[in-house]
Amino acid sequence: MAFTIKRLDHVVVNVSNLDRALAFYCGVLGCTEERRPMDTLVQLRAGTSMIDLMRKDEMRYDGAPGGGAPNMDHFAVVIDPFDESALRRHLESHGVKPGEVFTRYGAEGNGPSMYIHDPDGNMVELKGPPDR
Repeated sequence: MAFTIKRLDHVVVNVSNLDRALAFYCGVLGCTEERRPMDTLVQLRAGTSMIDLMRKDEMRYDGAPGGGAPNMDHFAVVIDPFDESALRRHLESHGVKPGEVFTRYGAEGNGPSMYIHDPDGNMVELKGPPDR
């Protein structure tokens, strides 16, 4: 095995109304707003993980595998180690097409990440350790 899943990093939920979603996730569930990197995305702290709320009109869903589901864009898991070459070999040996590696923000800050898709087209983000 090229890596081990350590924990869930974040989930990106598509919502139709950010204010209503914030009232629920913060007021009912007790999350706190951490960042608002754009007017259509709010990142909430949920313990050691995050829940990102993305306004639904920003969805990438087009009905095709890999587009993100109607109510969930993707979820991210922290993996260790994040060795891009070994990760690519492992995924390709299982018939999974590895995505490009980019630095993205997650529950522990910025770090390397790669998007892949499960057999049903659900998007999964493989997240490496935070940049130091």
